Amino acid sequence: MAPPNFRTLDLNLLRVFDEVLAERSLTRAARNLSLTQPAVSNAIQRLRDALGDELVQRSGQGIEPTPRAMALWPAVREALRQLQASLAPSNFDPLSADNTFVLAMADATAAMLVPGLVDILEEEAPGISLRVVPLTTRDPRRLLDDETADLAVGFFPAVLADLTARAQVGKAVPFEHQRLYDSEYVCVMRRDHPLAGGPLTLNQFCAARHLLVSFSGRPYGFIDESLALLKRERRVVLTVNQFFTAGRVVANSNLLTVLPRHFVEATGIAEQLVHQELPFDVAAVHVAALWHRRTDLQSHHQWLRQAVVRAAEQAFAP
Repeated sequence: MAPPNFRTLDLNLLRVFDEVLAERSLTRAARNLSLTQPAVSNAIQRLRDALGDELVQRSGQGIEPTPRAMALWPAVREALRQLQASLAPSNFDPLSADNTFVLAMADATAAMLVPGLVDILEEEAPGISLRVVPLTTRDPRRLLDDETADLAVGFFPAVLADLTARAQVGKAVPFEHQRLYDSEYVCVMRRDHPLAGGPLTLNQFCAARHLLVSFSGRPYGFIDESLALLKRERRVVLTVNQFFTAGRVVANSNLLTVLPRHFVEATGIAEQLVHQELPFDVAAVHVAALWHRRTDLQSHHQWLRQAVVRAAEQAFAP
């Protein structure tokens, strides 16, 4: 077969090709492109004819790319990104904009970022509104995919590991992320707690009664994973879904909880609390922003993400 004639190739087909490979679904690609599924199927067929390759094949509930498609995809994707970045109008003016953005984050994260975001809005974007909604999951991809939230901010180790693994084997990665800051967790208790004199031992920690901040209500978290590596466990007698609630409860009980170190001061009751180092190693906690790839080059979303980065820098400035 003769090689495809680039001069006559409809470049719109490459945009469809990129979206189909990113989503591994004709239906989702059609939705993202605001096309019908038959239109997407027709575009893929035209590209097949032009390139002399099947490109994608049915596989279970979705589709799988051929080796030729996987070889082409990185070059096509990068070319489209550069073209979009060059052509995208940079006319977003935060001073006159009236957008509304929805951010999903836990209250401890909001306590650190929202004050800085309010400063930015007041100084640079008085017409923009923010809606901060509770983050109730460690995997917010559905919220972003459904456009329930524009940006999710939190600790998403399993999600980021999955995205990295998918990218390494050439699978769909329809989400982007950026680390905002690192967080260190400490054991928190009321100031006159019997263990407040410290230092806290592993045996004391495991023997105590614990409160866990759990978005799902499941009485097991990353602290318990770290204990399991030591073949130890603790007794979680209460779960709540807010860090502020956890601080209030331990200030008035004999329960222990584990909170971000920087958040203790933000509780408003820090004088009633004592925090001590955890008596075992815990994996680093990286707080990241996560967003859907379809918003990556949209200027108003770029402004939002930059504002969140600036708010994080302000919150943790020395």
